[in-house]
Amino acid sequence: MSECSTVRRRLINGIAVACTVLPFTVHARGTPLNYEFSGPAPDRLLDHNPPLTCTSGTRSQSEGPFYTPSTPRRADLTESNSSSPPLILEGLVLTRDCQPIAGAIVDIWHCDDNGRYDNRGFRYRGHQYTDSAGSYQFITNRPTMYTGRTEHIHVKVQGPKTALLTTQLYFPDRQDDNAHDWIFKSNLVMDLKPNGTGWLGRFDFVL
Repeated sequence: MSECSTVRRRLINGIAVACTVLPFTVHARGTPLNYEFSGPAPDRLLDHNPPLTCTSGTRSQSEGPFYTPSTPRRADLTESNSSSPPLILEGLVLTRDCQPIAGAIVDIWHCDDNGRYDNRGFRYRGHQYTDSAGSYQFITNRPTMYTGRTEHIHVKVQGPKTALLTTQLYFPDRQDDNAHDWIFKSNLVMDLKPNGTGWLGRFDFVL
């Protein structure tokens, strides 16, 4: 094979790789939030104690292709026609020295019980602000897995004076599916326990 042919083949392969990687590179940057920081929400009285030590920051992950901006400000995302059990997702938004961040924005979205995202409306999409204790809480229906992905919830979190965090949360009772998800990270697994006919999950974000 001539030197020119070798160079040409390398160029073609390089372009193919770039085209494959580019969508994930773009999504990994994260779409900025466009909500105003309006101050903390009314106290939720969840009585969550912050940990004694915090990580250097919650790990970021790709937002994926299905983010929708300008979602409703709401905590209840449940759908009456869902076959999935209810899920309460709650926790704290903290600084790296474990101090609560009041008035932080928490924006979540996930698929439905058929593994589909609502890309025309706001089903399973919403945002809210943390209270003075840094607490947030959503009530939704548990998402399901779809081809190539284990069960997960997308999240964007930002405090009034912090950078935007874009990440995903995972479920501890889906170990086999988690192991086959190519972007799954164990440090993004929520604490999860049964809660009546549904589930109670907790995850604390460190910004």
